[in-house]
Amino acid sequence: MKHLLTIAGSDSSGGAGIQADLKTFAAHGTFGMSVITAVTAQNTCGVTQVQNIDCDIVKAQIEAVFDDIRVDAVKIGMVSQPEIIEAIASCLRKYKPQIIVVDPVMISKSGYPLLAPEACATLIRELLPLATLLTPNLPEAEAITGMKVMEKGEMRPVAEKIIALGAKAVLVKGGHLSDTADDLLFDGEQETWFPGKRIATKNTHGTGCTLSSSLAANLAKGLSLKEAVAASKAYVTEAIEHSLAIGSGCGPTHHFVDLYRKAGILD
Repeated sequence: MKHLLTIAGSDSSGGAGIQADLKTFAAHGTFGMSVITAVTAQNTCGVTQVQNIDCDIVKAQIEAVFDDIRVDAVKIGMVSQPEIIEAIASCLRKYKPQIIVVDPVMISKSGYPLLAPEACATLIRELLPLATLLTPNLPEAEAITGMKVMEKGEMRPVAEKIIALGAKAVLVKGGHLSDTADDLLFDGEQETWFPGKRIATKNTHGTGCTLSSSLAANLAKGLSLKEAVAASKAYVTEAIEHSLAIGSGCGPTHHFVDLYRKAGILD
């Protein structure tokens, strides 16, 4: 069994953050571990408050895991403060995990800022050079590169800039495009497009967390980048198709569709 570590924030409503990551790891037949970088007060309607975890505690959590347990892949999500990012990067340079998937979480679906403005430069400097794969949506790609992305044809130059900043590969997610939802995988040499499928539902809470965690799990299990993206997009698409109408806002995706189906309890 592969061992996966998520370094991210906690979502009290269970649809995103480390809760979504751990569910996704379990759904992929891997063992999940977590390092909490922040505690958020949130529900399906939005984030109301955030308490960042002291960077020494973040570092201690990482060291506790790596000093005792083999880590096959790391997924990094919400890391909102420069000193937290620096502590994480220092530990990863020390322990050198082979697979690091970075989801550059900057703002919640409801519009709450999850990355301090001064932390963006630190994320670019410290984490991008360590990333096996970066998974930005278009607003995040714009923030990282300073390049506006309005059309599908503008995604390749942005991907090239991200590779130039140090990431080994990038999956630029096209969900914010007006005419399509295609994603672009670029590794510095080859580009691969993955057609997007829009699903008529508001219940998409945690999709970015879920996708990046699925990618980390699939890469740890030995899939190539292309295979991992294809498999992870299929997993997330099905999770959205069977999303859960929980709460009065944007409900979560269904991380265990396949398990529920096999158990004969899928609604």
